[in-house]
Amino acid sequence: MSQQDGDPGGVRVGASIRRRRRALDLTLAEVAERAGLSSPFLSQLENDRARPSMRSLQRIADALNTTAVQLLAAAESPRRMDVVRADDPTGLASGTTGRTRPLVRGHHQLHALEFTGEHDGAREFQHRNDELMYVADGAATVEADGRAVHLGPGDTLYLTGGIRHRWQATAPGTRVLLVAVAEHVEVTADPRL
Repeated sequence: MSQQDGDPGGVRVGASIRRRRRALDLTLAEVAERAGLSSPFLSQLENDRARPSMRSLQRIADALNTTAVQLLAAAESPRRMDVVRADDPTGLASGTTGRTRPLVRGHHQLHALEFTGEHDGAREFQHRNDELMYVADGAATVEADGRAVHLGPGDTLYLTGGIRHRWQATAPGTRVLLVAVAEHVEVTADPRL
């Protein structure tokens, strides 16, 4: 669990955590207990005096009945055009050797994240909407729909909404891009397809 200070260029997710907590009429102590974090640390996060690890952000999101992606998306106001440079310090530490970086900022119909380094695959995901995984470098194994799929550089995997899945990096220097339709956007099938 990272409790490093936030920096001016980092993701400032505190206000979105606080808004979500207040919308659910929960106290800091209640959310901290549900997330398995201390109340002082959660207070520091809400006031952008600390920056959460991806694991901590996921625990907070679970406690608030939302997703880490939605909390990140709500962290900044929407933009019509936005450039995210490769060297921007934006991102969350996802472990000692990994990093998660949002590729799209703001509250949009599209979410995209870049995972660089190790990703242990311990957490299982199930999203309401579709997701595309692209391995830019290295290799990853995805467990979905009762089978394991090995992906190498340039490989993609498309998952329709509702499929439980987990993935892990299987080679040093792995870089995976995840692109998904936002959870708040209802996707309906076109009967002509």
